This record gives sequence, C-alpha cells and structure tokens, in this order.
Amino acid sequence: MKIATYNVENLFDLQRSGYEYQEYIPYSYSKWNKKNYNIKLKNIAKVIIDIDADIIGLQEIESLQALKDLRYTLKREGLYYQYYKIANYKHTTIKVAILSKIPFVYTHEIAVKSSYRYRNILEAKFKINNQELFILVNHWKSKAGPESMRVVSAKKVLKRSEELGLDKNIIVLGDFNSHYEEHILFKRKRKHNDTDGITGINHVLGTIEHTDIAAKTKIDQGELYNLWYDTSENNRYSYIYRGKKEALDNILISPSLLNNQGIYYKNKSIHPFERDYLFKGKSINRWKMSRKKPRIHKGKGYSDHLAVIAEFVVN
Repeated sequence: MKIATYNVENLFDLQRSGYEYQEYIPYSYSKWNKKNYNIKLKNIAKVIIDIDADIIGLQEIESLQALKDLRYTLKREGLYYQYYKIANYKHTTIKVAILSKIPFVYTHEIAVKSSYRYRNILEAKFKINNQELFILVNHWKSKAGPESMRVVSAKKVLKRSEELGLDKNIIVLGDFNSHYEEHILFKRKRKHNDTDGITGINHVLGTIEHTDIAAKTKIDQGELYNLWYDTSENNRYSYIYRGKKEALDNILISPSLLNNQGIYYKNKSIHPFERDYLFKGKSINRWKMSRKKPRIHKGKGYSDHLAVIAEFVVN
C-alpha cells in the first residue's frame, strides 16, 4: 500500500470566492484563466499519476471544485480515485484534501483554531483487511509565522491521537513547514523561536528521540516516528530553498506501524518523488510566474514541493 503527501502549490479554481490570493483572481491581469488552469491541472495530474499512490494527502487546494477538477483530470488520464474529501468547513484561502482508492469509514475535520491563520486538519479512517488505519492530513503555518503557531497545530494532532488511542495505527502527514530536526535549525532564527526552543514537530509530537534507524525499536506509545530517519540524509527533503534542501513535508507514524504485524511500514521505502521533469537545474521546477509585479502566470511548471512517499505492508 503506497501512501503519499503532496503540496501542489496553489491549485485555485476559476470561481471568485473573495478569498483568492491577488494573482489567482480568475480572469484578471495575472492571466489565471482557463488555459493556465488546465495546464496546472494536467501538470499536477501527471505527477500524481506517476506516483500512483493508494492514498494521497494534498495541500494547497482552494476548493471542492478544484479537487473535483483535479480528480476528473486524473480519471481522464487513467487514474481513478473513487473516494475524495477536502477540509472546507472554514474559508481559509487554501485547504488540505485527500484522494483514495480505498473507501473511507469516515472523514472528519479537526478545527485547530477559529482564526483563519490556521488550516483545519483532515482525518480519514480506513478499514483494511479488518484493521483500522487513521490518516491525519496537515498543513501548518508557514515560516512567515513563529513556531508558537506550529505548536498549536501539533497540540491538536497530539490531542486527537490520544483520543483515537495511542496504540492505534496512525499516520500523520503533510506540509508541517518544519524540518525533521526543526529544534536544531530554528535556534539560529530568532523570529521563529518564540517558544524557548520547543518545537511542534519534535517536542510536542515526540519525534526528537528517534534520530537513527535503530531507535525505531525503542519508540514509546505517545511518540511518533518520523520516517525521514529511515533513509540517507541526502534523501531527506521535499523542498529546495536558495539551493539548500529542506524537509518541510513529513510522514510520521505511530509505534504500532513499526511492529511488523497487521499493517506496518515497509523498511527503507520513504522517499521524495524525484523525476527529471520536476527539476530545473538545481531547483524544483515550480509553477512559473513573472518576477515583476503585477505577477503573471506563464503556464509552465508543477509545484514548489516534491511529493513524499512511503509504503506499507498489509497482512
């Protein structure tokens, strides 16, 4: 069973909702029009088809319409996701969503906070071979905000994991806007460290103690294991900022998915999705817009993130 997470970079529809980013107002000076929208859909669909995950969590989808248009594009190209959901209870500009070949038992939105600065988390429950699996799709506050905002989202994830039961099969994935060792990196960035060194991904979700592969056997209930530790350091990335690799997207799993029983993680299977067409030189081949303002869509590129994939064995 292949599970992936992918920040598709601003997949906006062509309907005016009043919540759009300036350059995504349909049919305005920026040329966010039918032609460019269809190119974006086709390009993102190409990536998702090449990944061919059984379940894929998505970030930066504007609306249910955008998700349906993506699903229709995928279907037309030969990949059918029968089951789909978007976290759209709240009018945030962009939202998280999920596409699945496997039916949901249910989907449920977790409100992080009432403020529009926080995106809701999307929870999906599956029953596979009579075994339960819970997936929580996240998109935490960007680095434009301090760590305290990401801690708020992390606490929601922890609270929900405790409600589900820490012995359950839980996968927490998405764009955390946090490196797998955020607690080391952000000490140098005063504008982020407003929490006395506490990070959402490492401290709240308990991923700090498991920094080598052997540590997988020692993981405690209530702590999550970051799958990035199960591949070589050079492989641990989903984003490139000023030539430097960063791991903003993560897949975290509960201890029960490490015990080689029922549903469990397949060792060494975590990886960023790399294809030649997703790179331009040493940069990721992101969706292109003019540098000069007003910014205009060029109708080329994919996303500024790479997808991240992990495989699981189902007995």
